[in-house]
Amino acid sequence: MDGRKGGRGRHRCVGRPSPVTVAGWPEEETDGPVGSGGRWRRQWIRIGRRLASLAEAEGGRWILWLPVAFGAGVSLYFGLMSEPDWWIGPTACGACAVLLLVLRRWFALFGAAMALLMVAAGFLVAQGHSARVAAPVLTRVVTGATITGRVMAVERRPGATRITVREPTVSRLPPEQTPAALRIRLPDRHAAPDPGSVVRLRATLLPPRAPAEPGAFDFQRRAWFMGLGGTGFATGAVELIEVPPVTGWQVVTVAFERARGVIAERVAATIGDPVEARVTTALLNGEQFGIPDETLEDFRNSGLAHLLSISGLHVGIAAGILFYVVRALLALVPAIALRWPIKKIAALFGILSALAYTLLVGAPLPTVRSVLMTGMVMGAIMLDRHPLSMRLVAFAGLVTIAMDPEGMLGPSFQMSFAAVVALIAAFERGSPRLAEWRSEAGWFLRGLLYVGGILLTSVVATLATLPFALFHFQQIAFYGVLSNLIAIPITSFWVMPWSLIAYALMPFRLEAPALIAMNWGDRAVIWTAEFFGRLPGASLTMPAMPVEGFVALVLGGIWLCVWTRRWRWLGLLPVLAGLASPALVTRPDVLVAGDGTVMAVRMPDGRLSASSKTGGRVIETWRERDGERSGADPWPAAGGWSEGERSLNCDALGCLYRVKGRTVALPRLPDALDEDCGAADAVVTAAVARGCRAGVAIDRWALRHEGAHALRVTEDGIEVETVRGIRGDRPWTGGR
Repeated sequence: MDGRKGGRGRHRCVGRPSPVTVAGWPEEETDGPVGSGGRWRRQWIRIGRRLASLAEAEGGRWILWLPVAFGAGVSLYFGLMSEPDWWIGPTACGACAVLLLVLRRWFALFGAAMALLMVAAGFLVAQGHSARVAAPVLTRVVTGATITGRVMAVERRPGATRITVREPTVSRLPPEQTPAALRIRLPDRHAAPDPGSVVRLRATLLPPRAPAEPGAFDFQRRAWFMGLGGTGFATGAVELIEVPPVTGWQVVTVAFERARGVIAERVAATIGDPVEARVTTALLNGEQFGIPDETLEDFRNSGLAHLLSISGLHVGIAAGILFYVVRALLALVPAIALRWPIKKIAALFGILSALAYTLLVGAPLPTVRSVLMTGMVMGAIMLDRHPLSMRLVAFAGLVTIAMDPEGMLGPSFQMSFAAVVALIAAFERGSPRLAEWRSEAGWFLRGLLYVGGILLTSVVATLATLPFALFHFQQIAFYGVLSNLIAIPITSFWVMPWSLIAYALMPFRLEAPALIAMNWGDRAVIWTAEFFGRLPGASLTMPAMPVEGFVALVLGGIWLCVWTRRWRWLGLLPVLAGLASPALVTRPDVLVAGDGTVMAVRMPDGRLSASSKTGGRVIETWRERDGERSGADPWPAAGGWSEGERSLNCDALGCLYRVKGRTVALPRLPDALDEDCGAADAVVTAAVARGCRAGVAIDRWALRHEGAHALRVTEDGIEVETVRGIRGDRPWTGGR
């Protein structure tokens, strides 16, 4: 019997072909046991083989998830509540690299190890970048300080100018506590210094602004990675100091900064209308600071705000125009056209134009990404490769995140990449059929296809960036497709060509005709923004999207764009869940600024009522995250309101806010603390409230240590959320 079994086993191994496997899964058995265990085993094998088949069918697309894993590692670093030890990043990378070598023989496990390695690499890059830019940050207000430093950037604004001073000396700070850079506001009565000059002035300095509420934009983190250790305003005249000129790379930086100033002056001298001049300047040198708020609001409501931010559209158009012009000019010379690869030469000029344009507009992150993409597209042309590929986007994403990990968390990076990824995904799906239609079409149908292509591009880009506009700006522009259908062709075929001509003529001071012609197109774009931005229902504001919903939405969108098989439609589920998530979030009942100078409570209609009209940017942030357009109503000096389960009653000593049967005391004067602490469920004050017996007591020390507070009143009690509780203690939190 044993011999026959052995023979049967040997016969099976030798006489039959090996079981067919898919990615390591065994062939489904038909002669195994028929019990419940056997059925379950065959079922799991069947499911595993199906999933493995799908994975193998999409084998060429798995590499596109590497930048996603890299970005996940960056997000993991920024999501920590405390700064990790220096050895964690390198150790994690080393361990994942060893694991990758051990599992190199097993395809699925090798892929998982590669993903872990990319996560560890993203973590390490973010950790290393944070350590590299580390510099002192102001933790207190410094008044009457004398500051000396070199001006490296000048921002021209209506009524004032902001300068960035690098490597300053501050009279009231020791060298080890002096920031590497300061941003100082100069009154309009003082002339703006030239970039590269060394100045001395007296100013009041402030620490970088903390988030206005838990979960809001963190300017302190952004300032840390910009090397900006403080802001402030000048209290005296600016004095120029004679010192040696700049050297090294700073020469290039100062030269382009001065060029931006010259462009702004030339445009202002040529174009009389200040709004049109500011818009033209923004398209030429990237400065949006002088554009009136009303105009900016029109561009946002119409979905055209991206035209004012120098991004991929502008870089791509500039490089494309120069590519075709150079190629056409070279083709006119037979001796060159017949002997030289003029297409590749034109591609080289396209790369150089993209680099020059990026330096001229200050190299913001979206432009850097666009230069990388443009360089790879032109490089593909030079290497006779297909210029549009999702792998190019993946490579550009890796490089851009590695250059500025913190920038990955901002709207510029996210919206820019979302639009490009979605457009290339749409191109991959539709290009074969579109090419077939174009080959059989006449001139009229080709024109319709062109218009349809612009419309499709606008629809895809608008839909791709909509979730990010919701998360960062709480706004949807309903007429964005129509406005872009008008404004993008004007920008592409009129504004940008004339801008390149203006650049070429500026060294000879002959740019005026080109600027005037360019302004005609700008005027049409402004009119488009005003028309669509002021239509009834042009935009919709919504409450802030929770981070969990945003993550689900992003991963679902990536799933939709990366895969090509039908299972990609599963990505719609997390996308829809993310879009619905703002409706599931309960906004705070009470909000308190980090310094306690302004507070707000929620009224019965859902809007906010603020303790002061002077809250400025803090109240504006609260309102935006509420999805409200109008400002917050002020608290009454005496009396109040009551409706349903919410009421507010105020007198000279303070206010009492009641909601869901609980009382929150908001004293204006310290004299009310004793009574409020004994009777209220929560007390919120900008004064010191030691020994307060209330269940929740928030005073000056709590605000100074924890930052802005948000209170939610529930049936079970009062939930308190703080800025420090959300972001923890990190190098950029200012020692809170």
